[in-house]
Amino acid sequence: MIRFEQVSKIYPGKFRALDNVSFTIDKGEMIFVAGHSGAGKSTVLKLIAGILKPSSGKVKINQHDLGQLSDNQLGFLRQHVGIVFQDHKILFDRNVLQNVLLPLFIIGYDRKTAEKRARAALEKVGLGGRESADPVTLSGGEQQRLCIARAVVHQPGLIIADEPSANLDRAYALDIMELFRSFHVNGATVIIAAHDETLMADYGHRILRLQEGRFAA
Repeated sequence: MIRFEQVSKIYPGKFRALDNVSFTIDKGEMIFVAGHSGAGKSTVLKLIAGILKPSSGKVKINQHDLGQLSDNQLGFLRQHVGIVFQDHKILFDRNVLQNVLLPLFIIGYDRKTAEKRARAALEKVGLGGRESADPVTLSGGEQQRLCIARAVVHQPGLIIADEPSANLDRAYALDIMELFRSFHVNGATVIIAAHDETLMADYGHRILRLQEGRFAA
């Protein structure tokens, strides 16, 4: 499903975030991308999502070279991807329900169907009954759950999460990881970037370990 072929990414200032990286991720797989801060984890996720393009090499999803797709084609691709960003990107001028509704309206869902899906997604992540709440009143863990609901509300086949358990206590972090496991069990391909490998140990899934833009031995 996803293939990196000798991918490098160089940012302005000649910082090499990824250096000749190759790997594949199968459809329906749950996989972890591990490594220290700055190792290249976020860059890998942004390349998969089509947010970034590689400096060299190819990133392919279902045989499509993302570097060759137009903006419209990338936009269509992202309709099938759910992304949980590290910095949340919550819209604080909208309530909880409105945050989750937004991606459905962008895709073109009618309001009745969109609200049904959004409420179901909020229920799934444990925020049922909080639809009218102002996001600023939510705890850090609840804000993360809101981001997850927004990412999965359109039932994407691919879910990408960048440090979804960062800054949460261990019990809450494990709850968040269980949410992603449930999405995987239901058929989604799930890719999670994290630096804390103790959260990954119990799941038995493949771990890609990055160190300074390369795979660690």
